[in-house]
Amino acid sequence: MCLDNVNDEREERRGRYTTVSIPITLYNRIKELIKDTGFTSVSQFVTYILREVIASMEKEKLESEVVSEEDKKRIIEKLKKLGYL
Repeated sequence: MCLDNVNDEREERRGRYTTVSIPITLYNRIKELIKDTGFTSVSQFVTYILREVIASMEKEKLESEVVSEEDKKRIIEKLKKLGYL
């Protein structure tokens, strides 16, 4: 087995990560903020926050998408053909 394959397997087991730079002052504020919270690292906290923000943004985007009248008619017609309406 070549070294590249071994590294790929290790990466798959632990997940894929990248480095994101934030100002050291923000890092220190977060580090202080998460003391005694259950978060074990700044990275863990930042990952949690980013997931929450992204989920919220994705939800907002989905809710704001407008379905045209033509699309509504087509959907209703398909539902009728399938026997749901």
